[in-house]
Amino acid sequence: MSVPSGEDALIARYFRPMAGAAGLGLLDDAACITPPPGQDLVVTADAIVAGVHFFPDDPPDSIGWKALAVNLSDLAAKGATPLGFVLTLALPEGWRGGERLAGFVAGLGSCALQGGCPLVGGDTVATPGPFTVAITAFGCVPAGTMVPRTGARAGDVIFITGTIGDAALGLAARLAPAAPWRASLDAALVAHLDDRYLRPRPRGALAAALRDHASAAMDVSDGLVGDCAKLLAASGVGGLLRAETVPLSPAATAAVAFDPAMLRVVVSGGDDYEVLCTVAPGAVAGLKAAAAEAGIALTAIGMVLGEPGPLAVELHGTPFAVGPGAYSHL
Repeated sequence: MSVPSGEDALIARYFRPMAGAAGLGLLDDAACITPPPGQDLVVTADAIVAGVHFFPDDPPDSIGWKALAVNLSDLAAKGATPLGFVLTLALPEGWRGGERLAGFVAGLGSCALQGGCPLVGGDTVATPGPFTVAITAFGCVPAGTMVPRTGARAGDVIFITGTIGDAALGLAARLAPAAPWRASLDAALVAHLDDRYLRPRPRGALAAALRDHASAAMDVSDGLVGDCAKLLAASGVGGLLRAETVPLSPAATAAVAFDPAMLRVVVSGGDDYEVLCTVAPGAVAGLKAAAAEAGIALTAIGMVLGEPGPLAVELHGTPFAVGPGAYSHL
């Protein structure tokens, strides 16, 4: 009788229970995904690394949630319906079983269930560190309808979902817990910022509406200003972003009211995982109605301009300098 390897036992205990049908029970060397008839496959990949994308002492369930949520956010921005994901784990000592791995799996499974994106395969390896999670997620769209970055046109309105800056402020609060602006917030507001940093909210409920109404879209992961500039550059156009219209949560509003310089952190910081999109004027009403029906806040924050060039950022009509505007992964 053969004895299961440590990896086989780990997969059987922690990951086989969340596997979807395409994963073949995680008993094969590959998954078999069949897109629905008439659908294009949409594929995205993201990796998160301890000490870079999350704190090593973050709650394990939040790490699991975030690892998949950032991929689901990419699929949502493309207008895609999730089909499944593959997972690669590099596990240092202390992560190869027990409560930490169980917590990670619980968070990952919760996000997979809520997002309708089952596990279909992957790999596990031992490492001296750091703990690293890499996910490739698969989705589908009706043929020819994926929402690209390259479709923005002069006259389009620039929209953003949700609120901006909470995650960046949550990170800033973790890095500088004695900062005066953080001390000015009550415990509930600080907890909100921390939660938004730890647990992104993918906007999958808006995917179909983006296909129907948006000319271009991407998720905001590296900072609103920088990501907006990326989208416009990919489309070969320029744009104007009005900083005073960027939607803020009560926590971010309070932080900026105490220290107006925090507005630069809000509009340039990363980890929002909201959807940035451009919409032709004639399609605005339709997208607003769909967002309202989905319960997702949607705010106009600027306009697409015809001439290619740097994104202009203004605050009450005055140029507003925000620095690089986007996180760089290298």
